[in-house]
Amino acid sequence: MFTVGEFSKICQVSVKTLHYYDKIDLLKPIKVDPFTGYRYYSQPQLERMLFIQRLKRYGLPLEEVREFLDCTRERALYQRLQEQKDYLRRRMQETEQVIREISLHLENIERTGDIMGYQKGYEIKIVETPQRAVLACRQHMGVDEFGKYYSTLYERVPKDKVTPNGITGAIYHDKEFDPEHSDIELFVGIREKEKADKIMETAQCAMTVHRGNYSSLSDAYGALISWVQNNGYECSSAPYDIYVKTGFDSLSMDDWETEVYFPIKKK
Repeated sequence: MFTVGEFSKICQVSVKTLHYYDKIDLLKPIKVDPFTGYRYYSQPQLERMLFIQRLKRYGLPLEEVREFLDCTRERALYQRLQEQKDYLRRRMQETEQVIREISLHLENIERTGDIMGYQKGYEIKIVETPQRAVLACRQHMGVDEFGKYYSTLYERVPKDKVTPNGITGAIYHDKEFDPEHSDIELFVGIREKEKADKIMETAQCAMTVHRGNYSSLSDAYGALISWVQNNGYECSSAPYDIYVKTGFDSLSMDDWETEVYFPIKKK
């Protein structure tokens, strides 16, 4: 048997943590001296503790760690670890993108001396948008669900015998934005006007182009709304994005291009 101090040293975990694991019934000592209160641990518990530490390093919460400790369903653990690996890979990509954004921000500060200069790099234009025939799917959805609903739209292409024209986008109908649950309408442009779910009519819009990851699209929205308010306009209907260059074009996030449109009218 190991004393709590020996066990702590071997497993590289604090005695305080071991006491906590005992308290929540995650890992109880094999023996507690009734006179001294000293805790003792066994060799099998060493293996159990190392397994706990590994699952924690993977980022699993203690509640899930407990489920897997005595789990005989190896497939369930395998599937959960696969999901966690995919999640961590996405987080790594997002972190790499944030690092790139910080680098560009630092370069902008060095060049202009303006800590908010990156917000002033958007060119705003007034454009008259063409009429667009689209297949559309309007749902309360999170932004992470775009792929699922776009798949639904593209599955309709051969069934409805329509021809995509290369335009994809999203209309944001809510006054407030919730990334996990918003009233969003995804659309795919088609050539056959008579088979469209809706016609996006021509409109006067303030438009700008956002380059880079979607996580910083808010910079473009901020630039547009400031321009609209400073130039005597107001929004006349829901804003929308058109995805011009995306990851589906085998481009890095830095080369993605999104056109952002605010339908406007004079106050």
